[in-house]
Amino acid sequence: MVLFDSMTTVTIYTTITVIFLIWYGALANPFSIGGLFVKELVTNRKYLFHFIALLAILFLNKIELQIEQNMNYTSDFTAWFQSLEGDFVSNLQQLFHNDMLTTFLAFIYVVVFQALMIASIGIYTYQSKDRVMFYATCYAIMLNYLVAIPFYLFFPVNEVWAHDSSVAFLMLDAFPNFESEYRALSGLDNCFPSLHTSISVTLAILAIRSGNKRWAWFCSIVAACVIFSIFYLGIHWFIDMCGGVLLGVFASTTGIYLSKHGFSLSRRRKRTLAGSPVNYIREDAN
Repeated sequence: MVLFDSMTTVTIYTTITVIFLIWYGALANPFSIGGLFVKELVTNRKYLFHFIALLAILFLNKIELQIEQNMNYTSDFTAWFQSLEGDFVSNLQQLFHNDMLTTFLAFIYVVVFQALMIASIGIYTYQSKDRVMFYATCYAIMLNYLVAIPFYLFFPVNEVWAHDSSVAFLMLDAFPNFESEYRALSGLDNCFPSLHTSISVTLAILAIRSGNKRWAWFCSIVAACVIFSIFYLGIHWFIDMCGGVLLGVFASTTGIYLSKHGFSLSRRRKRTLAGSPVNYIREDAN
């Protein structure tokens, strides 16, 4: 079943999904949350800086593909990966192959994955007054890309379907123009570690740490579906997933630490200033 005919269709599906996910995760009007997001961008310099930095990292991922095309680096570790894990992906794909499942997992891989990132930003902007979880999400996503990009440049591994003829690229059943419409966002040899895995795991861990049980359950289920989809659709190796899980745990843990550590320093600084001799003098003068 053809689900996407162009990136325009993907954008429409993603927009609708983001609206639904924000409503589900925050139990609030998603358009009001959108207004709060815009307000924070305009009035909160720190918030704006982190959001711009996040966009810059996403743009850097696109630049990486251009850099890679101009490199004379010819190493290829794909055969080594297959020698280690054999026909795991091929066997899994043949065991579970079903047209309805292909459509569902293609939707998860292309739409829900990116909608989850956008919705998380909106939900944490709304629920966290000190924006700790928003900043943690920004740091964690940036870390995912900063760690993965060097591997994509110097440790190239091709997608499974492009190397193993027994594996079909099932994404084409739902998105026939994937190679011409979507491929510019994802290099064919940008497999290890799997960013779909690492970011999904990252968002699930952040959701669990946020205390929002509804959102935690949903993100955890989506992460499991994404991990299954990378094999079923014929894209990633099992080793890619392992690397992605480790990266996701590292990025989420570090992102939360950086966010909380930054705020603790800020609070400590305020307390120090509040108790400084200068303030006492001002109070006496009044």
